[in-house]
Amino acid sequence: MKKILASMLLMLSLATSSYAALDVGDAAPNFTAQAALGGKVFKFTLADSLAKGPVVLYFFPAAFSVGCSIEAHEFAEAINRFEALGATVIGVSTDDIDTLGKFSVQACQGRFPVASDNTQSVIKSYDAAMSLRPEYANRVSYVIAPNGKVIYNYQSLNPSRHVEKTLAAVKDWAQAKK
Repeated sequence: MKKILASMLLMLSLATSSYAALDVGDAAPNFTAQAALGGKVFKFTLADSLAKGPVVLYFFPAAFSVGCSIEAHEFAEAINRFEALGATVIGVSTDDIDTLGKFSVQACQGRFPVASDNTQSVIKSYDAAMSLRPEYANRVSYVIAPNGKVIYNYQSLNPSRHVEKTLAAVKDWAQAKK
């Protein structure tokens, strides 16, 4: 019984590890995906967004789940602060584009886009699949500099600190550019 409990605790700790798949300094894989902003579908390309400034790319497990709705709401509330620093925010999940269109209106409040990765190609390229439920994205956030390099990563299933931590990383990047 103790071995089973120890194994379960180890698996849980690995599933909620604070280590993101891409390290600071790694090149962020470019991608293009269908995205929705305020219910309108469009083609999002990372390279196009990086041409305008840093990108906060966050992966989330499922639209309309409690944690993902909280996280999206917090990003929506903070979007003006990200934009003031020249940053773009984009969320990515395996949800279909119709679901994300509704999510972009409700939880995201039409303030930032969310992209559909139902083939999991983006999630796999960022090694962002949830280890115990690989059909879902893990909750991991990256800040990517305009040169395409990862400058910050944060992974936690708890949605409450992703906005705070990525905003601080964007601020640090902006300060370093002065």
